[in-house]
Amino acid sequence: MSKVSSIWLPIFFLFAQLFHASQADLGTASQYKPPYTPTECFGNDPTQFPSSNFFAAAGEGIWDNGAACGRQYLISCIDSVLPKACKAGETIQIKIVDRAKTSQSRTTKEGTTMVLSNAALAAIALPNTPFLNIDFRQ
Repeated sequence: MSKVSSIWLPIFFLFAQLFHASQADLGTASQYKPPYTPTECFGNDPTQFPSSNFFAAAGEGIWDNGAACGRQYLISCIDSVLPKACKAGETIQIKIVDRAKTSQSRTTKEGTTMVLSNAALAAIALPNTPFLNIDFRQ
């Protein structure tokens, strides 16, 4: 390996990491509790829910006239209204199965980007945290 390439290789990897991280969006999340069915996307089909139970209802900002149904997002908690509620370093994959505006169960806070299932919220923050700021990417 030449001296020039050994200098530029670490710089290339640094920029690659910065570019990758910049593709995430910032949003908000709240929580909803059962019953989760019927959903706007898949009705009463029990196979709509991932085995992890990490799923969510889409807020109007990402609903996209129903195109959000079935989308997968990686999400992590940035901060919360409760001190130290976020679980540092935890990132989970969720599936959109419903529309928050019409979900069977009411959300803990209206107008959020996503409304997470109990299991999804508990994986990235303390259970029953009413509101989170999140980092998410498809």
